[in-house]
Amino acid sequence: MPDSDDLLTIRQMCDAFDVTPRTLRFYEAKELLFPIREGQKRLFTKRDRARLKLILRGKRFGFSLEEIRQLLNLYDIGDQQHTQLARTFEIAKERLADMERQRDELTEAIDELREQLTWGEKVLASMEQDSAAE
Repeated sequence: MPDSDDLLTIRQMCDAFDVTPRTLRFYEAKELLFPIREGQKRLFTKRDRARLKLILRGKRFGFSLEEIRQLLNLYDIGDQQHTQLARTFEIAKERLADMERQRDELTEAIDELREQLTWGEKVLASMEQDSAAE
């Protein structure tokens, strides 16, 4: 069993990573985290903390939980994480391309909406001028 100084309670994990107890229980249920169970108490190891950090980073980058699980499982292959890093790199490149495509689509939509608002503003001003002239 790990040194008790290396273990964090669910509350300490929540405070350290700004997550809810429900989030930690969810990741445990999805077999992404493996806290030590002492009755109802959960104790999280350094390995759990490292895994949670990677889970949260993966989520921020838009990786699916299944992609994150696969990447975390590759850590245990024993090839100095070569396979894990190569697969992470591959998924990250795909995700970056998706994010850039989404950004470009959003930029285009924003520009279009601005044009519509400019047009609408001119039409409204023209209508107000016409009604003031009457």
